[in-house]
Order: sequence, then structure tokens, then C-alpha cells
Amino acid sequence: MSFLVIGECVADIVREPGTADVVHPGGSPANVAYGLARLGRDTTLLTQLADDDSGRLIADHLTGAGVRIAVGGSPARTPTAVVSLDGRGQAAYAFDIAWTLTADEPPATEVPVRHVHLGSIAAVTAPGAATVLALTGRLRTTATVSYDPNVRPALMGEHGPAVARVERCVALADLVKASDEDLAWLYPGESPARVAARWLGLGPAVVLVTRGGAGSLAVTRDHTVSAGAPPVAVVDTVGAGDSFMSAVLDALAGRDRAGLAELGAADLAGLLARAGAAAAVTVSRAGARPPDRAELDAALAAG
Repeated sequence: MSFLVIGECVADIVREPGTADVVHPGGSPANVAYGLARLGRDTTLLTQLADDDSGRLIADHLTGAGVRIAVGGSPARTPTAVVSLDGRGQAAYAFDIAWTLTADEPPATEVPVRHVHLGSIAAVTAPGAATVLALTGRLRTTATVSYDPNVRPALMGEHGPAVARVERCVALADLVKASDEDLAWLYPGESPARVAARWLGLGPAVVLVTRGGAGSLAVTRDHTVSAGAPPVAVVDTVGAGDSFMSAVLDALAGRDRAGLAELGAADLAGLLARAGAAAAVTVSRAGARPPDRAELDAALAAG
């Protein structure tokens, strides 16, 4: 099957006290596409890239893993995120990003697209978000859809309209993944389980919540399953959620809408274990560097 990921590429400028800045290819959707390709999946990324040093760095990074890039417009400069890491490897972000995607038709792929992933800045930032939602709405007649809000408060604007934009994307999706930090910003004071139940009412069959070192949660209409996080020495957390997402999509490849709705408790437990192992590999090394299939299988066997 073929995956289409729609969303932004970002040059992550990683900044740590006492060291020189290091530039890593990033952007949540781009990281998901990269992770899928690393796992051997046929993947196209519909995005925007500038013809500058950072744009070329990102393009080489993606194509080197096997991602096909479809460009829907060229911004004046490649978007950047300054990623400041504290002593525990936790990341804080400052952004310089514009999103103006234009695409009248989905990109041509060698095999039919059977899954569409969208999320982060590209799904909620005007004017390009309108293109993302329109394409996703057309493609979901023959493909399943996943969504990761990957909330960046500095870019979300007024809270109420931002929540409405996120919920519009949730309603398009069959599977949603969010972090506990995403949910805390979107719905202050509400438990992840309660938010997951509300989102299920909007349409998805599965809602996944990542909780950092506390593990993860999977919620469907019939089951709620939790999993701990594998023990790991954290270098940085950049791209951990995207690696988790890639592993989820890889594990569920081939399931149609009905198949997602039929996931049982054992299926969900296995899914969380595999995705958690992928995230653990990623946080054990610098930058958004998800595992390939051999590394992921080895991590699962060791865990």
C-alpha cells in the first residue's frame, strides 16, 4: 500500500547550553514520512520546500530514506524551529514558519494511496490548511486517515478557534494520536481518557495518547489499554511522537476503516508496545532519527 503524508518540513535548529547550534531536518509530518520510509513503506510527502541550504538538507534527508517529495509551492525560505534543550533533553520551540500550500490534485503515486496522514502546523494554519483539508476530504473516500495535532501554542492563535480547527481535523480522521501536553493545552483540566472519549464521538475509531515517560494510552469504543514506556537513557525528545506515529501506521498498514474499528485489546497492547519501542530508539539519539525495521525489531526483542 502507499502512504501520503501532507504537511510541513522544518529545519530544527537545536540549541543546548555551551555548544554550537546544530541543524536537523524536521517538521512533524516530514518526520512521520521519514519514519514510514525507514520502515520500508511506500511514502509520498506533499509539502513545501525553499531552494536554500536548509531546504536542500531536508530534501536530501527525506529522499535518502526513500520518501518521494511532491512540492506544493516554494516559500521564500525554509521554515525554522529553534529547539532549546534543557538538561534533561526536554525540548522547547520558537518558530519562523509560513504555510501556503497550493495543490489542486493529489500527487501522482505509483500505487493507489490507501492511507493519508496529516497534522501539526499544516492542518490548522491558513491559508494552506484549507488545501490540506480539501485534499484529505476527497481522498478519504478510498483511504483511511490519521491525524496528529502536535500542538504548538505559539502558532495556534486564539484558543477557542484553535480547538475548533483541531476538532475539524479529528472528525476527518479514523485514527488520532496526541500527547498529554497537546490535550492539556486544548482542554485544560480534563483527563486524557475523557478527551479521547469525546473525540471518538466525532468519528475516529482509535485515539492514542502519548504520555512521555509515563507511557501511552489507546482508546476505542470497546477498549481502553495503557502501556508503560520502555526504560531508556534520553538524549533528546525531538521526534519521539512522530516516531511513535510512524510505527503505529506501519503496524496498522492494510487495515481499512472496518478493520480499525475491530481492533481488540490485545491488538492495541501490541500496537502500543511497538510504537513505544520506536519512540524509545528515537529519544536515545540526537535529532528526529527513527529506527529502521531491523532496529525496531531488535528493540522489541531486547525489551
